[in-house]
Amino acid sequence: MLYSIPTDSVLFVDIETVPQHPDFAELDDAEKALWERKANQIAKDKTEETPAEIYGRAGIYAEFGRIVCISAGCIVADGGQRKWWVKSFASHDERALLQDFAQMLNRFCKTKARARLCGHNAKEFDFPYIIRRMIIGGLPLPPVLQVFGQKPWETPFLDTMELWKFGDYKQFSSLALLAHVLGIPTPKDDIDGSQVAGVYYGDGDLPRIACYCEKDVITTARIFLKLKGEAESGVAWGG
Repeated sequence: MLYSIPTDSVLFVDIETVPQHPDFAELDDAEKALWERKANQIAKDKTEETPAEIYGRAGIYAEFGRIVCISAGCIVADGGQRKWWVKSFASHDERALLQDFAQMLNRFCKTKARARLCGHNAKEFDFPYIIRRMIIGGLPLPPVLQVFGQKPWETPFLDTMELWKFGDYKQFSSLALLAHVLGIPTPKDDIDGSQVAGVYYGDGDLPRIACYCEKDVITTARIFLKLKGEAESGVAWGG
């Protein structure tokens, strides 16, 4: 199936998220109570960790976090050459960011007979997170994200981590690890996901976060080509 998917019909996506607030102390009483329940589930046997100490992980949950950047890229034919196109939507205003992304997504899907979205661990994280935050923000879902009731194999989503499993459901390979073993430059040469909240709340440096996010997207695309057995030598990655 993978070999029959036109590469130019795939939009590669990655998101960066942060907790809703810089610090646990800034939550209101209702939010604190709800986070405390969640923190107890997260901590499990790690009783030494308090809800305040665990709050740094809140960004990975759509109910307690928010998106500060979405990067999306695709490989497009331009004459006799294939080029890499990428765009980042980074903003302190999550709703505006999601609206802009949705508009681009709808335009992309209208040009493809069967568009697909691809990310690394995106079926478990990026795609559900985007959908949940759009619903929370009261935004209409683009048709490609309207996957209610669909079976996993019916969704227009591809996941390089899942593809790498080859049926081994115990296997988890990070993007950095997979890039390394496949001979692809690491995207983690500046910051990694655990540092995004610090860069955002400490420095307010959205361009740095967007740059990091774009590196993850290009790495995912290169991994996809490797898995598909498709040469990347003809792709102009410089955008």
